[in-house]
Amino acid sequence: MSQYALVTDIGGTNARFALYDLVTNELSAITKVLISKDDVLLELIKSYLNSQSETVDMACIAIACPIDEGDLIEMTNNNLSFSRSELIKELKLTKLEVINDFTAVSTSIPRLSANDVIKIGGEEPNLNYPIAIYGAGTGLGVSHLVKVNENWISLSGEGGHTELPMVNEEEDRILAQLRKKFGRVSCERFLSGNGIVNIYQALLQINNQPIEEITPDIIVNKALSNSCPICLATLTHFCTFMGRFGGNLALTLNTQGGVYIAGGIVPRFIEFFKSSPFREAFEYKGRMSFLVKKIPVYVIIHKDPGLFGAGVYLQNSLK
Repeated sequence: MSQYALVTDIGGTNARFALYDLVTNELSAITKVLISKDDVLLELIKSYLNSQSETVDMACIAIACPIDEGDLIEMTNNNLSFSRSELIKELKLTKLEVINDFTAVSTSIPRLSANDVIKIGGEEPNLNYPIAIYGAGTGLGVSHLVKVNENWISLSGEGGHTELPMVNEEEDRILAQLRKKFGRVSCERFLSGNGIVNIYQALLQINNQPIEEITPDIIVNKALSNSCPICLATLTHFCTFMGRFGGNLALTLNTQGGVYIAGGIVPRFIEFFKSSPFREAFEYKGRMSFLVKKIPVYVIIHKDPGLFGAGVYLQNSLK
């Protein structure tokens, strides 16, 4: 058996590859590739492995889509798909694990250090209770951890495709604009890179301004520089919605073990996020506010929790 395993973290925009050392639990040779509509995962993996001096005979594929028992895996937010049996055959693998990307992120959490997270409010976690994990990137990923016989077990799901309730008239107007565009409006339509654009464009319509094509990065930068009132309002709403959604997760499984925020968006403006209405919205739960007020929230700042978690998942499966 090789000392190294291939681990991947395949999102809607980027694919990350690394070697995971099964002895030292360390990542190496981390590579990020922008996914195009014509990419084939097998060819991307072969290209990556051909550039490495180490050989692998095991792999864990963490990917942003629902995972079932079938052979064919198809992504939600791009055209990438692959066959489990083909990967095993072509890569000569003795073991292949395929998991949801947020299953990988959640699996990393018990192994993260204090330097890998930033705490935003709440008390100390009670690790006899479940943990919730969610994160905005190209999409909105969700997972939970529950402790069973002192082992943390990841519960995968597609919570990003539930609906997000609005709590005031201004939010109702934003939802109404998105409903015109999408019909049914999932949480992911608010809490993702595209979600930031959706909120911004809805506010333009509400303020009788022409729609413009814009990237999430431009909106965030203009908000942080306080050079665009609608961009500032957009980012403030985004943080508020992140808080409300996280509080909903906290209530669903009473996650006194903590709530963790992953994904590539929030760490880009962490100081803004800390001073935003995020925590207020997280705790605004009526008769249950007393419960969520004590639940700590952590923003994951580890650069590659998905890759690391994929390695940990594979290692745990060997036991």
